[in-house]
Amino acid sequence: MGHCYSRNISTVDDDDNEIPSVTAQLQHHRSHNNQQASSSIPQSPAASEVNPYNISPFHSPLPAGVAPSPASTPGRKFKWPFPPPSPAKPIMAALRRRRGAAPQPRDGPIPEDREEVDHGRAGGSGSGGGIGGRLDKNFGFAKNFEAKYELGKEVGRGHFGHTCWAKAKKGKIKGQTVAVKIISKSKMTSALSIEDVRREVKLLKALSGHSHMVKFYDVFEDADNVFVVMELCEGGELLDRILARGGRYPEADAKRILVQILSATAFFHLQGVVHRDLKPENFLFTSKNEDATLKVIDFGLSDFARFGNDLFLCSTFLYMTLPSRILCSDLRGECFLCGGLSSDQRLNDVVGSAYYVAPEVLHRSYSTEADIWSIGVISYILLCGSRPFYGRTESAIFRCVLRANPNFEDLPWPSISPIAKDFVKRLLNKDHRKRMTAAQALAHPWLRDENPGLLLDFSIYKLVKSYIRASPFRRAALKALSKAIPEEELVFLKAQFMLLDPEDGGLHLHNFTTALTRYATDAMIESRLPDILNMMQPLAHRKLDFEEFCAAAVSVYQLEALEEWEQIATIAFDHFEREGSRAISVQELAEEMSLGPNAYPLLKDWIRSSDGKLNFLGYAKFLHGVTVRSSSSRPTR
Repeated sequence: MGHCYSRNISTVDDDDNEIPSVTAQLQHHRSHNNQQASSSIPQSPAASEVNPYNISPFHSPLPAGVAPSPASTPGRKFKWPFPPPSPAKPIMAALRRRRGAAPQPRDGPIPEDREEVDHGRAGGSGSGGGIGGRLDKNFGFAKNFEAKYELGKEVGRGHFGHTCWAKAKKGKIKGQTVAVKIISKSKMTSALSIEDVRREVKLLKALSGHSHMVKFYDVFEDADNVFVVMELCEGGELLDRILARGGRYPEADAKRILVQILSATAFFHLQGVVHRDLKPENFLFTSKNEDATLKVIDFGLSDFARFGNDLFLCSTFLYMTLPSRILCSDLRGECFLCGGLSSDQRLNDVVGSAYYVAPEVLHRSYSTEADIWSIGVISYILLCGSRPFYGRTESAIFRCVLRANPNFEDLPWPSISPIAKDFVKRLLNKDHRKRMTAAQALAHPWLRDENPGLLLDFSIYKLVKSYIRASPFRRAALKALSKAIPEEELVFLKAQFMLLDPEDGGLHLHNFTTALTRYATDAMIESRLPDILNMMQPLAHRKLDFEEFCAAAVSVYQLEALEEWEQIATIAFDHFEREGSRAISVQELAEEMSLGPNAYPLLKDWIRSSDGKLNFLGYAKFLHGVTVRSSSSRPTR
């Protein structure tokens, strides 16, 4: 238990044959965090305890002989001398060799170099407003903390500050006990770290109203510290509860925990916020009671997911005939290859905690889906008492995350219901596009009897926007697919349709606008989520009934993750053949998919020579682009 399991490859080569129990692992995790209370650099272990890894895809930034932390990845302020490989880097290098020059991104250096720029100006001016080579650490917060609160004992400590108990001496919460997070200004060594604090305060203010978000009361500062006043949660961390139960929860109790976690996550994802450090230590219970409410804390590493234009495939990849292809949206700003503007500006900082970090975070291209992976890891631990990915060093953990598959065969998994296993597997899918969203996870059959109260899913907006801007031929392909959606998946779409308050059985643009406004906070404006409504203007003059809404809101990638995908695709293709298929030339198909002439040889295999229509392979590829399925097992018809 707790070992990094993989049926196909070996990713961890620890010398010790004995694998630690989950309780020992988690207790080590806790003791490790406590040891790091006064320093973010781990203490040097005894020579016999140093794990002898000499070859690693992620070289340690620590001095020789100092073991990296097995519990957490370096924060944003920690420079990786050899960053995890980016899917874009070999492609950009090939293009530079081809052209003999290195194209520069529109907004400055490539993401891997941007950290170096921030570190280089740590002692100088920057976005923090430095003057004369010094950083301006004045946030403009109130200066009268001591007049309003009486500070008590310390109740927790992290890398960049500590939390204390306090009592309000005046104001609306006079006499009430609160928690005060004290962030030392001496640790704000760059403009980036100062901006992190500003963003954390902004997020806590904006997200404070949700029942599973820690309440924000006030913020102060003095010459040395920033004081963030929040709700005091006296029930302890989720990690402590897991340890007290011997490492695992019964299914019924695990569901109650996960519904609360997903409810909070669905809320801040709707605001366009990525937490980036979801783990059991960052969920606190409001009291010691067994049925106490769970609240998410610590938005110190959080960031905004910036949403933009449609996803599109960079046709330069086909021209270069490289073995791997990625979306332009995997880059930030302008595409280095085709010059086109990227879609959603995906995050690229390697942050979080190693055991809970998503594969795409290690590839430096991620968004809200990374939080879902972390919740998948928490779900796995709650149900079986063991981590799905384990290693004695960060490098070993990262190799597990990238290459290994979680073990669902050994005890206690045979005694866990198949529907619970399906839930966890759909959160731990290495392809982030196939993962459930938080709102979808709440609608999963395993959690449905908990009646969590579903939230609006913003992925619906992006899918509907793409649908109404698509060509008639693509809309016909999606309509055929919608007729093959399994009943279980339709439950989620029906719930989302009703949350949009349809009128006369259909949806107009104002329905989408009103529904989004109902949930809006200041964080939503920061992430530019409302901008997507400007791209849905065609809905101002037409109506989507439920049948067409299903065609617009269905995710091809997530359907493909289902075991019955081949059956779904077959039924959809039969509908397409009867109602939407027509003869299409290679040139026209390339234009439909925004591909250039160099893609023609590939596309020829997708069209039947007998009647010029898409075959099954062509239909499947046309639905989700050339980046998903490399081939189809179904013969051409």
